[in-house]
Amino acid sequence: MKVTILAANGQIAHLVENEILTNPEYKDVELSLMLRNKNRLNDLADDPRVTLFEGDLNKLDDVVAATKDADLVWSAVVDHDAQNRPTKNVIEAAKQNGFKRYINTSLLGIYDEVSGAFGKWNRDTCFNGDPTGSAPTVADEMLEKSDLDNTTLRLPWLNDRDEVKYKLTHRHDTYYGVSGSRKSMADVVLKIIADPSFASNDSLGIADPDTEGSDRPVY
Repeated sequence: MKVTILAANGQIAHLVENEILTNPEYKDVELSLMLRNKNRLNDLADDPRVTLFEGDLNKLDDVVAATKDADLVWSAVVDHDAQNRPTKNVIEAAKQNGFKRYINTSLLGIYDEVSGAFGKWNRDTCFNGDPTGSAPTVADEMLEKSDLDNTTLRLPWLNDRDEVKYKLTHRHDTYYGVSGSRKSMADVVLKIIADPSFASNDSLGIADPDTEGSDRPVY
């Protein structure tokens, strides 16, 4: 299986990459890793299962090159671009290269699905009071209308706690929790890579259930 990770130098991406390259469960997974400066992943350059690409998500040619022959593509960064160039480029690259399975990294609140005092704080902090028309919301709408078999991951406010613990909610559910560990986010990505039918054409809210009811992020 060939997996492309776009924005491959992020903290969650590092966790996923390390697990794939060290856990025998993923021994048949080959990685194409795109990042702005590939020297930052020089420690992986000699791994026979890794191909490094220097590229920019805002440039279609770069995304097309990095996703050639991919079976599954994960963008490990939220599309905050006012023109949604990253998402547009992924959709076009899929048409050119023929991949279908895509994982979109987004954030909680794109559907105004976060309730209570924390929901208001999150809405004001992340969306200036209203997610309608925001880049992450529009990106999700574009992917819903595309031919991609997409999973949108709505990440909570992140922490570096050393545990994997999370509750999943779906597209029309109220978001549960406010924060979660990066290790938990990586675990969801790895579940999809291990079984691409998991969360197919779904939108997952992910958070530590113990943080439900907090009015601010839990670090």
